[in-house]
Amino acid sequence: MINLPLLPILIPLLTGVLLMFFTKRLWMQRIVSFLSTLLTIGVSLYLVSQVKANGILTVTLGSWPAPFGITLVSDMLSALLVLTTSVLVFFVIWYSMTYLSEQHQRFYYYIAVQFLLVGVNGAFTTGDIFNMFVFFEVFLISSYVLIVLGGKPAQLRESLKYLLVNVISSALFVMTVAFLYGIIGTLNMADISQKISEINQPGILSVIAILFLVVFGLKGAIFPLYFWLPGSYQVPPTPVLALFGALLTKVGVYGILRTYSLFFSNEIGIIHSLLGGLALATIIIGVIGALATKDAKQILIYNIIVAVGVILYGVSVMTRQSLEGAVFYLLHDMLIKAALFLLVGIMVGIAGSSRLKSMGGMIKAYPLLGWTYFIAALSLAGIPPFSGFIGKLLIVRGGIEAGDLVGPFIVLASSLLVLYSVMQIFIRGFWGTPKTYTGSRRHLVKQLLAPSILLVMITVAYGVGAEAVRPFITQAVDPLVDPSLYIQAVLKEG
Repeated sequence: MINLPLLPILIPLLTGVLLMFFTKRLWMQRIVSFLSTLLTIGVSLYLVSQVKANGILTVTLGSWPAPFGITLVSDMLSALLVLTTSVLVFFVIWYSMTYLSEQHQRFYYYIAVQFLLVGVNGAFTTGDIFNMFVFFEVFLISSYVLIVLGGKPAQLRESLKYLLVNVISSALFVMTVAFLYGIIGTLNMADISQKISEINQPGILSVIAILFLVVFGLKGAIFPLYFWLPGSYQVPPTPVLALFGALLTKVGVYGILRTYSLFFSNEIGIIHSLLGGLALATIIIGVIGALATKDAKQILIYNIIVAVGVILYGVSVMTRQSLEGAVFYLLHDMLIKAALFLLVGIMVGIAGSSRLKSMGGMIKAYPLLGWTYFIAALSLAGIPPFSGFIGKLLIVRGGIEAGDLVGPFIVLASSLLVLYSVMQIFIRGFWGTPKTYTGSRRHLVKQLLAPSILLVMITVAYGVGAEAVRPFITQAVDPLVDPSLYIQAVLKEG
């Protein structure tokens, strides 16, 4: 149990290395990747249960005690995010086995997915700010492989923009960490939190807070740093898009959530007001983009931006209720975005295009696909009793509790507009005159529906079973509201 936080990182790492020896045996790549990710889910579930029973778990690598050694920290927030990530990757791998051509799968697909899982789980678990940068680079390198999967001209063009933005973001990340280290003299996040309050230099801390906001904002696609996302996420194959849409922006959101609660919790003022303003602008821009486009993929891609804004508004308010809402909504959005991208991928596979004008009348031939999408769309928009409703309700109540009325109004209004945008896909894709479809994957609908429906069922259970989930969310928020819990757990030996 002592090394338990390390296992969700170690298992996919060893799997990725193992798969390198069997690059020409596709059946083995599939089986090993599928079973390994299932094992990661099992370990993650056990990790959540242990954190629930025993509190925050830590592992310090090597024989150096914290804050000198590299520490991995599994609090409930980290454990829940690792579990959700592992579940998503499992369903995407299952879906990919049918959806992607053998040529696509042979292009180191499963290896890249496993290393993506290493990077994301590592970023959620690390207790060291420099190693967060290292894990960011691990999943970004994997994403560079995945975004060009297929090698179409549009992919190569957009991948250059994606690469450039992330290289700039990574350079800024290193500079910000170096700046922080120069002032505080440590990289351990708990130690930084402890020492940062002793430094009476609010001007420098504000600069560092803004730099972190730029770094994580570029990765999380907040306004005005979202410009790269709609084009870059449009071009990769559907399973890769599901991974990117569900996971990569959320790591940026997690970075803001963790650093702002640990490092800048005493600076609730201009920095959090700036974050709140940018979050609301992100919601508005995302909604405008989703309403303006007539492309099914683009509608969902712009809704990624809306969700980032909603979560970060909850973070900016920084009350217990708004933070509970932000964490609940973060987990919900990871699950539902992956499910919706998989479902829209099936529609695109049937129609041969993601343009809404190419679709129509699918409900007659594919009723199960239609009604599954309908339930997922309601959940995304936050219609009760689905999971999107509970997270938004807590965020809105938190905003009102903090004396803000504009933010809660924008969050509530966005729900109606998000519902309208995703229902455009339902109405135009499934109703109307049935068309003659020639998509290359129309004969694979049954196989592709199995993982998609199961993922939607998990999101429905997450919302309907909110009462059972609430204690886990409350425990996840405790260290965000009271950073001393995190500090004591990490530095107990130091």
